[in-house]
Amino acid sequence: MPLSIFGFRALWSPYFMIFILLIIASYFYITIKLRGNAPDREALKPKQAILFVIAMTLVYVTKGSPVDLMAHIMFTFHMFQMAFLYLVIPPILIVSIPNWVWKELIHNKWFHPIFKFMTKPLIALLVFNGIFSIYHIPVVMDAVKMNVFIHAGYTILLFVLALFLWWPLTNKLEEKYQIHGLKKVGYILADGILLLPACGMIIFAPTAMYATYTDGEMWLRAMELCVPSATLSGLSGSGLSPELFTNVAPKIDQQLGGVLMKVIQEIVLGYMLVKVFFAWYEKEKLEGEKINEAALLQHRPKHAD
Repeated sequence: MPLSIFGFRALWSPYFMIFILLIIASYFYITIKLRGNAPDREALKPKQAILFVIAMTLVYVTKGSPVDLMAHIMFTFHMFQMAFLYLVIPPILIVSIPNWVWKELIHNKWFHPIFKFMTKPLIALLVFNGIFSIYHIPVVMDAVKMNVFIHAGYTILLFVLALFLWWPLTNKLEEKYQIHGLKKVGYILADGILLLPACGMIIFAPTAMYATYTDGEMWLRAMELCVPSATLSGLSGSGLSPELFTNVAPKIDQQLGGVLMKVIQEIVLGYMLVKVFFAWYEKEKLEGEKINEAALLQHRPKHAD
C-alpha cells in the first residue's frame, strides 16, 4: 500500500520545514548581523555555514520527510532516524557554530553550571547512553510513542544529551572544554561499549518486542505522532496495519534496526578515531621538528666577531 494515503502533510511536514528554515535564518542573523565588527568575535567561515545548513537539512530529512513516517512503520527506519539524530548531526552542529556564540551560551550564569557538569566526559557518556538504553526498553518506548508531548520531550532531551556527549570530542574551544590524546581514544571506545547492551537486547531478543510495531491498535495510536488525526479518522475501518507497508517480518525488522544502529555508530566512531590518530601524528611530527631545530641551533659552530 502506498504511503501517499496518509497525505502530503504527514509525508513532508510543511510546518516543520518552516521551523527549520527559521532556524537557518536565525543562525545567519546571529552569526553575521549580531556579530557586527566586534574584534573578539571571529567571522563566520563558509565551511561553518555549509555544515550548519547540512545539519539542518539532515534534521528535516530524519524528522520531516517520509523517513519519519516510515520510522513509525518499520523499526529499521526508527533506528536509522536515531543514528542520524544522535550520532551524525550533533558533531556537525557543534563545529558549525562559531566559538564566540558557544562562549556566549556557555558563560550564561544560568546555563554554565549545567553545561559544566553535563559535559564532564564520564557524566556525558553515562547519561546519554543510559537514557538511550532506557528509551528502548519495550514498555518505555511503547508508552513514549503513544503520547505526542512525551515523545517530543524525550526526543529533544536525547538530542541535547547527544550534544553534551559529542562536545568533549568535537568542540573547537580551547580553555578547559576539550579532552586530548589517549583520553579521546578511551572516550570513543567507551561510547562504543556502552551502547552494546541496548543494541544487543534489540538484536538478540527471541521475538519482536515493541507493540507499537506489531499490535494494530497500538500502532495506529503511535501513528498519531506524525499523521493528522483527521486523516487517521478517515482511514479508520480500512484494516490498516504495518504489514501492509512492508514484507519484512517484525523480528527481522527489529534485528536489522539494531544492527544498523551499531554499524552507523562504529562508522562514526571509527572516523573520529582516525581524526584523533592523525591529529596526534601531526602534533608528534611538529614537536619532533622543533626538537631537531633546537638541536641544530645548539650545535651550530660559533664564529668570532
